Amino acid sequence: MDKKTAKKPTKTIEETLWDSANKLRGSVEPSEYKHVVLGLIFLKFASDKFEEHRQTLIAKGQENYIEMPEFYNQSNVFFLDETSRWNFIIRNSKQNDIALKMRV
Repeated sequence: MDKKTAKKPTKTIEETLWDSANKLRGSVEPSEYKHVVLGLIFLKFASDKFEEHRQTLIAKGQENYIEMPEFYNQSNVFFLDETSRWNFIIRNSKQNDIALKMRV
């Protein structure tokens, strides 16, 4: 068998996720990394709920209110500033100054 036809051993999803997390972690200690990851998971959840409620407001013809926190808070949805939204983070994730852009 030559190198082109040899099969690479496949990794389980858990192994792939673990390897990815280690690459992303960089120099952060594993015991501290959980704080970063949990924060991102919560931000993604909050951002999904925000976008869902935003689309509901638009569907109801309330486009004028989509940037007013009160219209989110009254439905128990966190209002997120533009720089705190998941789509902003994704759009800017490859830039070196992303941490500065996210500061309010």
